[in-house]
Amino acid sequence: SAGSHPHAFRRQEAIWELFTSECFYFLDQLMVLKEVFSATLSNLQVKNCLADVDSWRLFANLNELCLVSFSFLTNLLRVIKSMLEITEGDGPTLMELLSTVFQDSLCHCLQKYCLNYSAALLYLDSLKLREDFGIYVKWCERNDLCRRLQLRDLLVAPLQRLTRYPLLLRNMAKRCQTEDENKGLQAIAEQVDTSICDLEGKVKWLDNYQKVKGLRDALVWLPVWERDKRAFVPETLKHLLKAVTLENLISHRSLLHEGKLVLTENTKLIDVYLFLFDEFLLITRIKRNKKKSVGPEQNPLRLPQNQELDQFLKEGCTFTVLDQPLSLDRLQLKNIDQLNASTSGLPHSFIIMHQNRYQQCIGAFILQAASESNKKEWLSKIEGAVTTLLKLDSEQPRVKSATLWLESAQI
Repeated sequence: SAGSHPHAFRRQEAIWELFTSECFYFLDQLMVLKEVFSATLSNLQVKNCLADVDSWRLFANLNELCLVSFSFLTNLLRVIKSMLEITEGDGPTLMELLSTVFQDSLCHCLQKYCLNYSAALLYLDSLKLREDFGIYVKWCERNDLCRRLQLRDLLVAPLQRLTRYPLLLRNMAKRCQTEDENKGLQAIAEQVDTSICDLEGKVKWLDNYQKVKGLRDALVWLPVWERDKRAFVPETLKHLLKAVTLENLISHRSLLHEGKLVLTENTKLIDVYLFLFDEFLLITRIKRNKKKSVGPEQNPLRLPQNQELDQFLKEGCTFTVLDQPLSLDRLQLKNIDQLNASTSGLPHSFIIMHQNRYQQCIGAFILQAASESNKKEWLSKIEGAVTTLLKLDSEQPRVKSATLWLESAQI
C-alpha cells in the first residue's frame, strides 16, 4: 500500500527514520560506555592497575546489552529496507521482529542492567574517593566520544531508554496507516510497560530486602523480665524463656513505612523510631553507640526518611523494641484534635491503642510528630496497612470499629 500512495510512503519512512535514529543514539551511548570506560578499565587491570575494581558492579551486563541492541538495530534496518522496497523475504515481518525482540531479549537485558543501577552508583561514589580511580574516570571523560557526558550520565542511559520505548512505540502507532499496525505497536508498548512494572516490583522487593537485612541486626529485643519489672524469673530458668529470634520475625515481612517520632512517657519525651510492617508495628527506642560501625551505604534513590534510617545504621545505632509488636488487626488509632492537643501541650499528636483478643486495651502510646502533615501521613499509612491486612484475612476482623481515626473528644 505504501508503494501506491507516495504520501503514505514518505509518512511511513519518516516514522521509522525517527525510531531508528533513537535506537542509533542509544547504541552509541552504550558503545561509548563499553569502548571508552569498560575497555579502558579492562586494559588497566591487565597491567595490574585498579585490579580490585569489580567491573560487573559498575557496568553489569553491558556487553550483553550492546550485543542485543546491535543485533536488534541491524535486523530492524534490514526489515525496514525490505518493507520500503516492497520486496518479499524469508525473514520476520516488522511487527514480528519488534514483538520478539522486546519480549524475549531487549527488555530482559535492560531489566538486568537496571536492577544493578542503584548499586552501581553507590559503588561509583565509594570508588571516587580513590585518587587512582578518579584519574581513570577523568581521563575517560575527556575522550571526544563522550561529548562532555560524565560516567554517571552514561550509566543512567539504559534506564532512561527502557522508560522511553513505550512513548516511542505509541507515538509511531498514532501515525500508522492501518489499524493492524496500530494495534500491533500498542500491544508491543504494553509489553514494555509490563516489563517496567515488573522491574519496579523487583526494585521494591530488593530495596525492602536490603532495608530489613540491615535492620535485623540493629533491633534489640528485651527479654520479658527486663521489659516487665513485675515479672520475676530466676536465673536458672531464664534459658527457658529465650526471646524469639528477630530473623524469623521480620525477614519475610514488608517494611511499609518508618520514621522518627516522640513518645510521651511519664511526663518525659522520648525519641522513638517506628517501623510499620505489613502485619505489625514496632515502636523502638533509639540507642546511639559511641563506637560507630560500618552500616549499609546510603542509597540516593531512597526517600529522606530511608536515608535517615541508613544514617542511624551507619552510625551503629541500635533500636530497642518497647513492649511487643503491635498486631495491626488489634490496633486502634485515636487522633488528638487541635483543641485537646493545645490544652495538653502535645501538638501534632495521636494515640495508638493495643488491644487483646477480648478488645481490652493492654497498651497505649501517645506519639508526637514533627508537623501536622507528618502526623496525617503516619495515620494514613497505618490505616492503609490495617485495611489491607483485614482484606487479606479470611476471618472476621477481631476489632470492630466504624473508623480508625477517632477524635480525642469522642473517646
